[in-house]
Amino acid sequence: MKLLQGLGIALCLTVICVLVVPTASADDWNRKTVVTFSGPVEVPGVGQHNLPAGTYVFKILDSQADRHIVQIFNQDETKVLTTILAIPNYRLKTTDKTVITFRERPAGEPESLRAWFYPGHAWGEEFVYEKPRAIELAKETATPVLATDLPLDAAPIESLKTAPVQAITPTGEPVELAHVVEAPPAPTLVAAADPLPKTASPLGMIALIGLLAIAAGFSLSAFSKGSVRIK
Repeated sequence: MKLLQGLGIALCLTVICVLVVPTASADDWNRKTVVTFSGPVEVPGVGQHNLPAGTYVFKILDSQADRHIVQIFNQDETKVLTTILAIPNYRLKTTDKTVITFRERPAGEPESLRAWFYPGHAWGEEFVYEKPRAIELAKETATPVLATDLPLDAAPIESLKTAPVQAITPTGEPVELAHVVEAPPAPTLVAAADPLPKTASPLGMIALIGLLAIAAGFSLSAFSKGSVRIK
């Protein structure tokens, strides 16, 4: 009976352990991405604004609000080269590879960083430039650019989370952010007569199995204590 009791307790512990095992990797949480640039690249943000050709590491520092914070490190991640303010940008089709887009510049000038999409994610990061530089880029590319009045070089990271952001046209006029970033598609309404899509999480089933296992453990324990040995 001790063997049965031990098996019941072991089963309970196993199920409990399954419930607390994390399912997301660190790289997926901070979207760590190693990027190699074949030429110099202009980047916005707090810190170095022109990156020479080389290998860099992109990471999300904070993405809990509608203002995201992105950091670019050197290759061995010992130094933060720039901290960038970004706005979520939606794309209709995800990819299994990292996608980085640039704004084309005049010949001889480094391309300017525009957006970064992590593999498998529908949401990417559209980068924000200081307003004076955003106006210059908008004129060069003839397209609106995300801008902020916040002086980024002197801005603490916390202030980036609440920084006002607007889209600036080549003439310096503000326009709706929708001219630069893509909003997610509107949810599709399901008719009452249609069957609802299957969205149930397996966590409920796992929890039920756990409760049954715990009950089984207690039952085995009670049975063991209540049994009579026949000599």
